Amino acid sequence: MNRSDLATRHEPMTDLFTAATTAEDVARHGLDREQVALFREQGYLPGTRVLNDEQLRTLRSELEEFFAAAHAGSDLWYEYHSNESSDPDSVLFHALGAWRLRPGFHDLLWNPAITVPASQLLDGAVRFWHDQLFCKPARHGGLVAWHQDYSYWTRTSPMAHLTCWIALDDSTVDNGCVHYIPGSHTWDLLPITGLADDMHAIRSVLNDEQRTRFDNPVAVELSAGECVFHHPLMVHGSFENHSDHKRRATVINVVRDGVCSQSDEPLLSGADVVPAGDTLAGRFYPLLFDPQPST
Repeated sequence: MNRSDLATRHEPMTDLFTAATTAEDVARHGLDREQVALFREQGYLPGTRVLNDEQLRTLRSELEEFFAAAHAGSDLWYEYHSNESSDPDSVLFHALGAWRLRPGFHDLLWNPAITVPASQLLDGAVRFWHDQLFCKPARHGGLVAWHQDYSYWTRTSPMAHLTCWIALDDSTVDNGCVHYIPGSHTWDLLPITGLADDMHAIRSVLNDEQRTRFDNPVAVELSAGECVFHHPLMVHGSFENHSDHKRRATVINVVRDGVCSQSDEPLLSGADVVPAGDTLAGRFYPLLFDPQPST
């Protein structure tokens, strides 16, 4: 079913999120020095609340529409997998491009609770890369195998990327929360070993010291509306959901303004070409926040 492509709108469409228009607004959403230092040290920073109850209700309502096969705007997804797993009894819903389909997911990109900390962690202005949805149903939710995000993003450089993983439900060990290998953001780039079937496939490309780090992964449990920021080389993954509770999440991936395309093909399916060597810009890569806007 057709629906207007919201990628043509590079500003919030609703009043769901309040813009940071003053220095006081920016300071209110910012991270303190200890939080920034912790991110630099361990490669991830959990526990920042970025959604209130009304925002959660809106996003959950829009998300429910996406599970119907013929939902409006279904032709606008960059990727859409009702189950990315090869096992029909282990379901991982994974889709890219929700911002193009519904106003809540569109306006989420400009949420200052995300963009202001992102600017601090990226040391500059924040530009949109792409969004994702990861949803695991109760009792038969699939896994997300250990991986580094940037291994999927080498068509862009330099590596000045950041992921904001947002819980739309309480995310717990029981229902498949994200796990991290602290400090793995200092490792070299690893090959892609798969996303949705073999949790431990990444072990085949690790050295002995790296393998020992998997003996003590850290589970990051979040309340609905909280997020975790992580580095593009951070090794992370999440286990199956065998609980009685669904686990839904949305992910906002951003870059520091100035990151360039490294491909003469579309960087995302259906997106406009950004020629190799040109900076990300245009309809599909809006600027979200500049801490030092031009006057």
